[in-house]
Amino acid sequence: MKKRILCLALFVISSLPLAALSADAQRQAEVAKLGADVMPFNIKATTHIFTKSGDGGTQRVVAKDPSDAVQVRLVREHLRDIQKQFRKGDFSGPAHIHGTDMPGLAQLKAAKTGQIKMAYQEVEGGAELTYRTGSAKLAAALHAWFEAQLSDHGADAMAGHEHHPGAMPNR
Repeated sequence: MKKRILCLALFVISSLPLAALSADAQRQAEVAKLGADVMPFNIKATTHIFTKSGDGGTQRVVAKDPSDAVQVRLVREHLRDIQKQFRKGDFSGPAHIHGTDMPGLAQLKAAKTGQIKMAYQEVEGGAELTYRTGSAKLAAALHAWFEAQLSDHGADAMAGHEHHPGAMPNR
């Protein structure tokens, strides 16, 4: 009897990662489908890189093929557009793609104008937005928001390495 219980327990435990992977894959497919409503570029042709810093972080999107001029142009247009939207407190794009209960989103939406500084910069193969805040709560919200995107975008996203402090480019 003990052997049966042990075998059953091992079976249940060993199948948990498979169930989690299946749920993750379903979620990522749903996010990719919804992302097409908001992001003009091909998500499978790009990589999202989220790098946390002490006062916020950087969201970089680059074409997997840096010579793909169409994807690079679309990435740059999109990041300029979302910078404008976010500065107005409009986070409807991420809410549509990731859901209104996305970690960090409510705090970002509630931030007062100017509490989060955003800088756009073109990089090889795409562009990036750097977010900075003097609020520890908003920095934590940005970090949670980055983590949610890393999870939801799966293989099309990766964590970056923390940037060294410095001046913000292209305000």
